[in-house]
Amino acid sequence: MRIALAQVNVTVGDIEGNLERCLDAVARAADAGAELVLLPELALTGYPPEDLLAKPHFIAAAVRALEAFAERATVPALVGLVRATDAGLHNAAALVAGGRVACIYHKRELPNYGVFDEERYFEPGEADEIVRIGDARAALTVCEDVWIPATVQRVASQGAQMVLNISASPFHAGKGPEREAMLQARARDNGVWMAYCNLVGGQDELVFDGRSALIAPDGTVVARGASFAEDVVIADIDFETDQGSGIVSPMAGGDEEIYRALETGLGDYVRKNGFTDVVLGLSGGIDSALVATLAADALGPERVHGVLMPGPYSSEGSITDAQALADALGVQTIELPIGAAYEALVGTLGPVFAGHEPDVTEENLQARVRGALLMALSNKFGWLVLATGNKSELSVGYSTLYGDMAGGFSPIKDVFKNCVYSLARWRNTRGAVIPEASITKPPSAELRPHQTDQDSLPHYDVLDGILGGYIELDRSAEDLMRAGFDAATVARVVRMVDRAEYKRRQAAPGTRVTPKAFGRDRRMPITNRFGG
Repeated sequence: MRIALAQVNVTVGDIEGNLERCLDAVARAADAGAELVLLPELALTGYPPEDLLAKPHFIAAAVRALEAFAERATVPALVGLVRATDAGLHNAAALVAGGRVACIYHKRELPNYGVFDEERYFEPGEADEIVRIGDARAALTVCEDVWIPATVQRVASQGAQMVLNISASPFHAGKGPEREAMLQARARDNGVWMAYCNLVGGQDELVFDGRSALIAPDGTVVARGASFAEDVVIADIDFETDQGSGIVSPMAGGDEEIYRALETGLGDYVRKNGFTDVVLGLSGGIDSALVATLAADALGPERVHGVLMPGPYSSEGSITDAQALADALGVQTIELPIGAAYEALVGTLGPVFAGHEPDVTEENLQARVRGALLMALSNKFGWLVLATGNKSELSVGYSTLYGDMAGGFSPIKDVFKNCVYSLARWRNTRGAVIPEASITKPPSAELRPHQTDQDSLPHYDVLDGILGGYIELDRSAEDLMRAGFDAATVARVVRMVDRAEYKRRQAAPGTRVTPKAFGRDRRMPITNRFGG
């Protein structure tokens, strides 16, 4: 059998566009001689459709799309869709052949953890579906089904030689090898072929990495799709000898896979939401340098506009480093000094603030002037503002509401500060664009004379260690102290994290690259008196 794994980049709600994208992939597979094509989970509606599933006309449109897909698919194909029955809505996989829907399987295992809310929307299926395709018996499954060992054991005991799995498995760093190892274990443990087709592309905070795979019964990876790119993977299976052949694309890892995930998430967010250009403040620091570089790589430098906004305490390097970055990337720059606007605000507030010493209030005013200027450019020219804050800052509230947090998308929102540095160094190995000074100089908001981040925060090596334990691993303050972190520092950081929840609720969405990102993964109450 010649099989095709068509990992496509679809858009939630664009049912007609998704239909055409799926049919185009089927046509490409047919031209390559494929006898069966797999497309991702909910490929016709996009994943996750969330509360669009509450709209009856959305469900009706999905049904019409399936009918059209069945009529126009030139070879047998398995595609993901939404289906309504008397029991409710189902996350389903439809096998089409000969111009009609041959059978429909309902996903049995509904994930309801992390970013998943499938029990909110779907009813689980109650039956397995094993079909004959050519000379082989194949079981139909959807995503989470095969993560449960009993699923593959059950269908193998019913005579399935091959398990077809269509998936929308969101990316986080390290997920690719983990997922492929799981598929290899299912194949070896049950003596079956595993054909896995995953979604690719960005959808709001989520990124899907593709990496579809065909696994032989002995666990050999016979074929693998590209990382973070559309691909139609063609592979051949000989069921008599359990041998197969196909192209195994390399699997990106480490800094490369995180960078490519961020690039994919940013690019698709901009394009799928109808923007063409982005704008961001360039401070000469590492965060804005990385975001500008990601934007230039994702969209092209001609679509990126960097704004230099020197203030009362800006160093010379903040301007020269920002301009050096822009020149290296080839992005347009605009210089808008904030001094006059800042002094006007201070003057307006002067009578009210009389008798009070300058403090963080005046510092935040500078950030808010910059945010206002960026939003003005967005309104005038239709550019999407990119916020440049990282996960370390957002964790502890080291950010200004309506200032540096202003924006429509926050590309490095789920990237700790030390990872920002690592990604910058990795990107420079592909061509040095980020100035060395931006990487090596002490990080600073430059909102008061000689300010550095470490005036207000622990060193990032310490801070990121505490944050990783407290946020991503849900460790208690006591656990972190026993791990060797200073007790007073832990108490202070935990208090800052807990108090900053109200800020995070108002932050722009950003690409998820860790197993526990703010928002969909970590949902903490704002009003909360439980100690760390």
